[in-house]
Amino acid sequence: MKGKVLITGADGFIGSHLVERLLDEGYDVRAFTYYNSFNTWGWLDTLPKEKLSQIDVYTGDIRDPNGVRVAMKGVNEVYHLAALIAIPFSYHSPDSYVDTNIKGTLNVLQAAKDLNTDRILVTSTSEVYGTAQFVPIDEQHPFQGQSPYSATKIGADRIAESFYRSFEQSITIVRPFNTYGPRQSARAVIPTIITQLLTGKEEILLGSLTPTRDFNYVKDTVNGFLSIAKSDKTIGEEINIATQREISIEKLASELIHQINPNAKIICEEERLRPEKSEVERLLGSNKKIKSLTDWTPQYTFEEGLSETIEWLKDNLDKYKTNIYNV
Repeated sequence: MKGKVLITGADGFIGSHLVERLLDEGYDVRAFTYYNSFNTWGWLDTLPKEKLSQIDVYTGDIRDPNGVRVAMKGVNEVYHLAALIAIPFSYHSPDSYVDTNIKGTLNVLQAAKDLNTDRILVTSTSEVYGTAQFVPIDEQHPFQGQSPYSATKIGADRIAESFYRSFEQSITIVRPFNTYGPRQSARAVIPTIITQLLTGKEEILLGSLTPTRDFNYVKDTVNGFLSIAKSDKTIGEEINIATQREISIEKLASELIHQINPNAKIICEEERLRPEKSEVERLLGSNKKIKSLTDWTPQYTFEEGLSETIEWLKDNLDKYKTNIYNV
């Protein structure tokens, strides 16, 4: 058995996949999930019973410093993924993003400092870069707070940097570009398109069609986290996980329509449009740094990842509210 690791946000999309992968790698996993009165553990509830029985589940709230500190006792490494991530929701509830993304990250860092935790990986996002000023976007690209969400993630990253510089903590900022795959919520564009198509809708409702994104399949993102954690060269660094390939939302939607329901048409719905200055028009990430510091390389093509995602969504369509705009 390898050392004990804590994953915050373990009940979420990427976090649940990371839990599975670390279990497969032989780690002793503690999963920090968001407390709720239903006693649900998010996507962890869908894991096979034999896997779930191996996980030390801790329910709490990342905004609560005491709960975070208790969860981190006896842990060697922390993968900090807990966050509010939906951009539209951040427009009208920015306070909750400050409390969760900035204060939550501070709680993890302070506890790690006091408990002498060996290693902390803080999860960032490509949204901190805003619309590309140059491509491919490397880690030297300027930061642009184009939404309250991205602004809070910039703040969390800079607090993490300050703890590395001030207290010599072993911290790495991990910056995935747009991750997709099984278990992703319908607030994200790929499951939004696929779930609408699978229900037989002839009109696929989307926001802006011109932006481009660099999509990572979730298993490649998880592999990126592990590769970064295993390398001492990554300490004190902020590192992209990117495919260095971009596709427009319109082209993406057209490809999925072709695969699932060729009769469907794309409708740009005003409700789904971001404010003009807030829309991130282009994301195309550089993966030069992660490849130079680790052994990571993408294992899935975009087509393979989409195929696995479609098949999973076919089997789990009942878990999605396909008749509403999922913010």
